[in-house]
Amino acid sequence: MLILALRSMRARWVTFVGSFVALALGVGLIAMTGLALAATFDAPEHSPERFAAAPVVVRASETLRVATPVGDRTARLSDPRPVPGSLAAALTGLGRTAEDRTFPVQLAGKSLTGHPWSIAAATPYRLTTGRAPRTADEIVVTAGGATVPRVGERVRVTAPGHIRVRTVVGTVADAGFETAVFFSDAEAARIHPDVDAVVVHAGADDVRELTGSVPGMSVLTGDDRRRADPDPDRDSEALTAVNAMLGTAAGITGFVSVFVVASTFSFAVAQRRREFGLLRTAGATPGQVRRMVVAEACVIGVLAAAAGCLLGEAAAPRLAAWLVDEGLAPAWFAIGDANWPLHTAFWTGLGVALAGVVASSYRAGRIRPVEALRESAVDSRPMPPSRLLLGAAVLLTGLGLLFWSLLTDPGDVLKRKTYILQPLWLIVGFALLAPLFLRPLTRLLTWLPARLPGATGLLARQNASTSIRRTAAVAAPVLVTVALAASLLGTVATINEAKATETAQQTRADYVAGGNGPLDPRFVQRVRGIPEAISSASRSTSVTVLEEGTALIRSDARAVDPAALAATADLPLAAGRIGDLDDNSIVVNEEWATRTVGHRVSVWLGDGRKVSLRIAAVLRVGTGNNGVYVTPKNAAGAAVDRVDIKLRDGADRSAVGALLGQTGRASGTPVLTKDAWMAAHHPGTSGNTRAGLLLILGIALLYTGIALANTLVMATSDRIRDLAVLRLTGATKAQAVGLVAAEALMVVAVGAVLGGAVAGLNLLGVKGALELLSVSSPVVVPWAGLGAMVAASAVLATVSAVLPALAAMRTRPVETAGARE
Repeated sequence: MLILALRSMRARWVTFVGSFVALALGVGLIAMTGLALAATFDAPEHSPERFAAAPVVVRASETLRVATPVGDRTARLSDPRPVPGSLAAALTGLGRTAEDRTFPVQLAGKSLTGHPWSIAAATPYRLTTGRAPRTADEIVVTAGGATVPRVGERVRVTAPGHIRVRTVVGTVADAGFETAVFFSDAEAARIHPDVDAVVVHAGADDVRELTGSVPGMSVLTGDDRRRADPDPDRDSEALTAVNAMLGTAAGITGFVSVFVVASTFSFAVAQRRREFGLLRTAGATPGQVRRMVVAEACVIGVLAAAAGCLLGEAAAPRLAAWLVDEGLAPAWFAIGDANWPLHTAFWTGLGVALAGVVASSYRAGRIRPVEALRESAVDSRPMPPSRLLLGAAVLLTGLGLLFWSLLTDPGDVLKRKTYILQPLWLIVGFALLAPLFLRPLTRLLTWLPARLPGATGLLARQNASTSIRRTAAVAAPVLVTVALAASLLGTVATINEAKATETAQQTRADYVAGGNGPLDPRFVQRVRGIPEAISSASRSTSVTVLEEGTALIRSDARAVDPAALAATADLPLAAGRIGDLDDNSIVVNEEWATRTVGHRVSVWLGDGRKVSLRIAAVLRVGTGNNGVYVTPKNAAGAAVDRVDIKLRDGADRSAVGALLGQTGRASGTPVLTKDAWMAAHHPGTSGNTRAGLLLILGIALLYTGIALANTLVMATSDRIRDLAVLRLTGATKAQAVGLVAAEALMVVAVGAVLGGAVAGLNLLGVKGALELLSVSSPVVVPWAGLGAMVAASAVLATVSAVLPALAAMRTRPVETAGARE
């Protein structure tokens, strides 16, 4: 059977080109993403950046550690407490020390980080020009960029609490991890009294002995000093996002590969019914025919998997470079020397080839000699009962999972993993059941073209209706592409719109200031003094709760004044009253395990303190925007970062608006109207999500092109005599080509309609989830992206159908029509 399979493949090589290319690209993509994933697992341990020259660093721990029956659990604190002044003073008795203070600075329209100059000796910063700052009006800036002020230049500097014009007396080289501005030690202490860290030139054991009596303090030495770097977890968080994106891309690649290979082999078996019938007539058993088809798939799988591994190994470095260039991965990210992704990709490719041919080989073995020899080209039974049952089962499973999520946890429908995987069930179900819909759908879509003057519309309609297998093979990849594009892009856009709508409905303020870091305390105080406005100053913080005694769950929270919040916000309450919030209570949402008003819950605040708070109110979950609320007393260390401002009844809007603008400009704080603030802070899809979606849709479109090209080339090769007969009846070459193009476009339209039906079901599920979460927002259909996908599919289908037809019609029609198969 192997020799026969090889000879059959050589004779019908066009039939197998698409499967080979699809598998090779699939294996290449899996190998490429696998090598990139392996690089994330082998991420190097970073050496300290900021305090690289510090022997010992003392600072508050940013990690909450709680002992549980199953071991210690940790969570990150949002507001670590400062180093106590008494401890900082005691450390000076062990050796030379330098106190670090970190605070936000605005200079030349840029957000920078302020520090005292004495800490520079423990960091990579070194003077390149000028000298150190000595007075309150002198600063040292980081060199680099056209807008950096020069030595001697006077610049306007905004720091918490004041704005002053200062003189640049020196510059330091850019360290890469932050852009710093250095002040004199006395001025830095005046701007930011809290000590964030202390560099100690003494023995680590002595420092630990002295610090051990102060709870919540950490002594960092060696590589542990990187915990004091700005955003020390940024690399691990970026790699986690890369892992999710590449893992999803690899999964979609495997799914679409099986889909394309199965569709190609199914159509190839349908084309070769007479060939298999002749083999059966010559004495071949059903098992031998099945083994021959499986042998063909195995040969293609081995060759394609080997080629794909080579392709993936060559493309992986380019993928890593793209991830770095797009800011999705750290600058050091590069492909390592791991081999297991290549082995995984090779055997996955071979498995995909064999999985894609299982149904086709079974169907080939069932062909009877007499049936195959006497059967016409019309598909009399394109839908076997087994396919009908399997398709119905898969479709009902997909719908059942969707309804189960809506009934038990509507919020799960809005999660990334769910809205990416959910459409796959419906896609497979619709693809399996496609022959049921194709004939009536084809007749419906061609009702008008079939009645227009000329025979093109009528012939295209009849050809597609009587060749269901060919129509299904062409429509299936279009279905996949359109369904994925509309479902993913539509779901993300709908969720973004719902979040924006929810925020707009909950914000009763006329103006909003902040949202990008701590605000100037003077601005907050001046806004509170405007009699015609009600202001609600809030702080970003967090609370952590131990659920079921084993899991630490950290929730973002805002510290607010209850009366001001009630005046400027309209929160979706499920129980309780916002006005009941006080220093001994908390507002939670319905996701919390304990959510009964009046019950007490033990939580750890953003600075690590453990307190017991009474539940004052419970909010609905919504899209996830509804978090936790506490009072400022329970957010020690958190600075005001947002002020919502509502005008009182009868206030002069223009006058108050002008006053707010003037107050904001005086402190470097932008004050925006509610609509402008919404537009600025709810821009839509994040960079990681956008890149992931584009990667998935790019893979789907690539496979659509392969499947369309392969299927239409195969189909056209079997229609050479039909085209010749058509020309002998009087059709011109242009008319014949027009018929082929019209038929291809019509089938693309059929696939697009089926894909749209899949997307419609998914988007209705998202809409239902939002309604169950009490969020009223419209479904957003990505018409631009959807139109681009359909247009690309139409172009690919037309080109793939017309070019082989033109090549076939180079032979005189009378010669082609008279030739025998």
